Amino acid sequence: MNVLILGSGGREHAFAWKIAQSKQLENLYIAPGNAGTAQCGTNLPVSVTDFDAIKNIVWEKNIDMVVVGPEDPLVKGIHDYFLKDDVLKDVAVIGPKKDGAQLEGSKDFSKQFMMKHGVPTARYKSFTKQNIDEGASFLESLKPPYVLKADGLAAGKGVLIINDIEEAKQELKNMILNSKFGNAGNTVVIEEFLDGIELSVFVLTDGKSYKLLPAAKDYKRIGVGDTGLNTGGMGAVSPVPFANDAFLKKVEEQIVKPTINGLVKEGIDYRGFIFIGLMNCDGEPKVIEYNCRMGDPETEVVIPRIESDLLDLLQGVATQTLHNKQYKTVNDTATTVVLVSGGYPEDYEKGKVISGLSNTPLHQHIFHSGTTLKNDDVVTNGGRVFALTSFGKNIEEATSRSFELAKQIQYDGKYYRNDIGKDLINWIKNNQ
Repeated sequence: MNVLILGSGGREHAFAWKIAQSKQLENLYIAPGNAGTAQCGTNLPVSVTDFDAIKNIVWEKNIDMVVVGPEDPLVKGIHDYFLKDDVLKDVAVIGPKKDGAQLEGSKDFSKQFMMKHGVPTARYKSFTKQNIDEGASFLESLKPPYVLKADGLAAGKGVLIINDIEEAKQELKNMILNSKFGNAGNTVVIEEFLDGIELSVFVLTDGKSYKLLPAAKDYKRIGVGDTGLNTGGMGAVSPVPFANDAFLKKVEEQIVKPTINGLVKEGIDYRGFIFIGLMNCDGEPKVIEYNCRMGDPETEVVIPRIESDLLDLLQGVATQTLHNKQYKTVNDTATTVVLVSGGYPEDYEKGKVISGLSNTPLHQHIFHSGTTLKNDDVVTNGGRVFALTSFGKNIEEATSRSFELAKQIQYDGKYYRNDIGKDLINWIKNNQ
């Protein structure tokens, strides 16, 4: 098979690394890719939302399957674009059509979907310019902290958690009236704050059957101890110690099955990944959000734990034979530590020369995120630069290996959190 992966981050490098191992693969292309994906296949300098250019690649390279990494092309309808085109309609696309991508593309749609199909989630209401005054009253009915979410895509920055009621009312105005998040904030979802421990559950579905992939916990804030600004993710751990078999059974029965059945009832032919952001509230799972693709950096711990042929699983999605496919996981713990550019998630410089990438130890992986090739050098090209994944018999062993790898890699302005996994290690100690 000839496969095209769309995207340029650590998630796409992890996909490329895994798919490159498949015996079914003939040629692998990544658009636009990064310096790491270039080691797995051929990078092509094309934007993930330039559908016409992607069509030309599919035609010229005789592509059989397109694996869509990020959410933007899915929300903009790349799958629909393929189905409507005589040249592309028989090419498998891993990722939902526009109707299914609304699970991520519209917070209001996803909350309505959860309520309609009995998926446990936080109490909420949605507001626009027309009823913004009611939004202030709804805030007063809630206990702090107050959660405000831009309805549309806002590059991971559209969620505000605020302790002060007056500040929350002002931010509601900033989002709706002053376009703080652009058009994404024309509608704002206000919901009650869920108190608990967060984790991510991943589902691969062919629209009828599904496979529950390994769960993971990521770390979103820039600073040690979960302080500072939100980022795209500073690290991840899988499996998650508090997500035992009994809890994951609840997740499957109360959330995954109603979600898959709800999509079928709505007439949504969903083929791809569903990322379910959950909160463990005293042993009961509640959904924070859906995403219509794999998470990043969670992908960098989930995919390496899959022993089975990923391309074979994706073929099952494309042909709706996923229920016939075999699927095994590695029992060891995988941890990822993300290296970022100095100043991230605010202003940062690119083009810093990177060293220390050779001699990666066994059971460790350097997944490139924001890198590119400049002459013979690998240089920084984004805020998140690497996701360093290591295996171990427990979280302590795996994270210590990732931290050692973090010390080995050098570039000007390098930063990483040195406490990834420590909260889970403490949880284990307190619950033994």
